[in-house]
Formats: sequence, structure tokens, C-alpha cells
Amino acid sequence: MKRKFSIGIFFISLMFSAGLLLNASHSEAAKFNMDLDSKVKGFLESHNGQWVDWNVPEVDGKVLYDLIIRNNYKKALEIGTSTGYSAIWMAWALTKTNGKLITIEINEDRYKKALENFKEAGLSEYIDARLADAHDLVEKLKGPFDFIFSDADKDGYKNYFMALAPKLKVGGCFTAHNVSWTGDSGIKAFLDYVGSLPDFETRIDNSSPEGISISCKK
Repeated sequence: MKRKFSIGIFFISLMFSAGLLLNASHSEAAKFNMDLDSKVKGFLESHNGQWVDWNVPEVDGKVLYDLIIRNNYKKALEIGTSTGYSAIWMAWALTKTNGKLITIEINEDRYKKALENFKEAGLSEYIDARLADAHDLVEKLKGPFDFIFSDADKDGYKNYFMALAPKLKVGGCFTAHNVSWTGDSGIKAFLDYVGSLPDFETRIDNSSPEGISISCKK
């Protein structure tokens, strides 16, 4: 009887200790997230109004952030890093979903500046930045992805989509910036194409004048 009692006490103590360790781990994770949130917010506030070189406006950064969190996306791809503003919004969201972003930039100066910004914002470990021509690289990426954002050459939008749609998970979304430029032939060809696909549902978010198309795979 004493031995059974002792074994019972041992297992209760073990479970209690495990609970304490789990709570401590959760507390540390929560503190890390709060510290990171504070760092990212501080970075964005200190650089407000400084984003040029074809970066998205703040409202569109928030649209991307909300889409990733709302759908719990984890494997994201960006075509057209510029100096990193949209990537920071997406990577920040991915810190909440335990995900990661691959982002592609063809211009070396913008790529180097983006790396500096990612480091200053505290998000480098969540971003795999590639200096490459996206027309070549997207064909080689294995995927699968559940979120894609295109903000590069508009004539390439349709080709990017065609190369990446098979690598997009069901429920995932391909988003594209500047789709309000309806006079642009590349934008028109892209929107006509995605709008014709029965296995994708496309809508336009007009939170900013530039517009973001959101094409989700059924």
C-alpha cells in the first residue's frame, strides 16, 4: 500500500512539475511576442513616411497582415520586396502563426536596404530574402504556399500566377498589388485570366486607391 501511495505521489509531482514548466514556457513565449511586437511597432513608427521605391501604403500592409492572421497562413511568398515594407507587415503576421516568408527582389540596392530593415525590425529570422529574377526563381520554388503577394512588374503578374497556382494550397490566396491600374495591359490580362478560373474566387480590396486583388483557391 505504501509503495502504491509513493508511486502515486511521484506521478502527481511529475505532472505538477510538467505543468509548471509548460506555464513557464508559455509565459516566456508571450513575453517574447510582446517584446517583438513592441520592436516592430517602434520600427514602423520611426520610419513612417520614409517608404519610397514602390513600397505599399500602410493601409495595404495592414490588409496583408490581417489576411495572414485571419486564415492562419504559414508559408508565404512575396514577388517584389523593394526595401521591405510589405514584407515586414507579412512577416510580423507570420510571427503569430509560426510561419515564414520568402521574398524576392531583383534590384541589389533595394535588396540590401531591405535586409537592413528586416534586421532593425527584429524579423530577419522570419524572412528568407532572395536576390534573384522572380521570372526564373518562381519556377524553381517547390512550395506549397498558402499565401502569395505579387508587387513586381505588372506584365509578369499573369505568368507569376500561372507558375505558382499549382503550388498554392486549397484555401490559400494569391494577392496582387496595384490592380486598380486598369489601363495597364498587364493588370488587365491578369485580372481577366484569374476572373475566368472556376477553381479560384477573386475579389478586390479597395482599402487604398492602388487596390489588392485576392484570388483564393477553392
